[in-house]
Formats: sequence, C-alpha cells, structure tokens
Amino acid sequence: MTEQKIFERYELKYLMTEAEYQKFMERIFHEICPDLYPTSSICNIYYDTPDYSLIRASLDHPVYKEKLRLRSYGVPMDDGKVFLEIKKKYEDVVYKRRETFSLSSAEEFLESPEPFSQITKEIAYFLSFYKSLQPAMALFYERTSFCGKDDPSLRITFDRKILYRDYDLDLKKGVYGASAIPAGTLLMEIKCAGALPLWLCRAISEQKINKTSFSKYGKAYSDLNFNNKGGCDNYEELVS
Repeated sequence: MTEQKIFERYELKYLMTEAEYQKFMERIFHEICPDLYPTSSICNIYYDTPDYSLIRASLDHPVYKEKLRLRSYGVPMDDGKVFLEIKKKYEDVVYKRRETFSLSSAEEFLESPEPFSQITKEIAYFLSFYKSLQPAMALFYERTSFCGKDDPSLRITFDRKILYRDYDLDLKKGVYGASAIPAGTLLMEIKCAGALPLWLCRAISEQKINKTSFSKYGKAYSDLNFNNKGGCDNYEELVS
C-alpha cells in the first residue's frame, strides 16, 4: 500500500477523562472500526528558531501558521523509518505534507538539504526561510486510532501519556519527559474532510464534550515558560 504523503482536512480536538471516553465509545462503537494502524507510539522532534519564533507566532492565533517536525512510530535506530513533515493551518483547514527517510538521512537532510521530490523542495525552502532552525521540543504519546465504517477518511484518534522535554532532543534517546496533561485525561482528535456525520454530532452533543484549542507543542512551550520564568499567560488564551 502506498503511504499517504499529502493531507488536507479539518482537525477538531477535545480533552476528556477516561470515564467520558468509555461513555463516548459506547455511544459510537457501532459506527467505527479500528484504523489501519489501531495503536501506535508516536515520537516527535519539533524544530524552531533559538527564540522559539514559530511557536510564539502560532500562539498569537494567526490566520496562517506552520511548523516542521520529525516523526517516528516507536523509537527508531539510525536506519529506522521516520517522516519529515511540514504542517500548515490556514483558517480552519490543516494541510500536512511529509516525506519518508531513514533517521540518519533525515538528520543529514536537515543539516544540508538536497531535495529529491516536490515535498522535499518545500521542506528545503522552509529551512532556508526560517534561519537557524534547530531541534526545540521532543513530544511523545500513545495513540489509539479508529475510522468511520461508512467513511474510512473520517478518523478519530485518542492520545494518552503525552510527554515532552526540551533536552536530549534525539528520537533514539527514547520516551520520557514531563506530562502535558493531567493523569486520567486524554486528547481526542477528529480528522475529517468536511462536515461531521450526524451520528458523531449527536454523540458529542449528548455526552456534552466541548471542543477545545490544544496544541501539544504549544502546551509544552507554555509549561516550560511557566516553570522557567515563574509564570506565564493563561494557556487557554494562547493556544490555537
């Protein structure tokens, strides 16, 4: 199966407790099925400038924002498969473009880009436009994924154990760090090409689950800013 490299969709986010998750799943169980990859351990390195200009701009709620990350599924070795991704958001639509590398070749590309596809040309331009990009944040989480039975393009994912660190910024170092969400809390993301199906709208309404603005990188940056500087602006007013 050819791996998908280009994504265009809406992404809706909801924070919920495990008890709310169980009730919600009971409500939608007959409408969904496990995704192609139903469980995964996702590891990311986000790139930013030394003064964190990308995430700081993102937290200002711009109409357009973008970020660059290196992602693996599980802890990779040098020859392990990773994805170098540009993720952009314009108004409410999310665009993601990614290319496959081995970890060592991705790190080489980031140091000295030699494009070999349209997507790597875009990544190379991103690297040249934002000077002095460097690893800025490591983020990890355990994901459970489902899709709609009648519409496989509808994806519903649940992320638990969201951890971050701003040191040891190497995917080979493994999964550890501070927690970005309280124990017993998880993040649901609904990813869809258009309007939500009626059964899903009804389930969200009946369970009184409220949509939230939540950026994992933004939350990690906000937490670190609070811890390092003795306080920060209210995160709920910052993230988008």
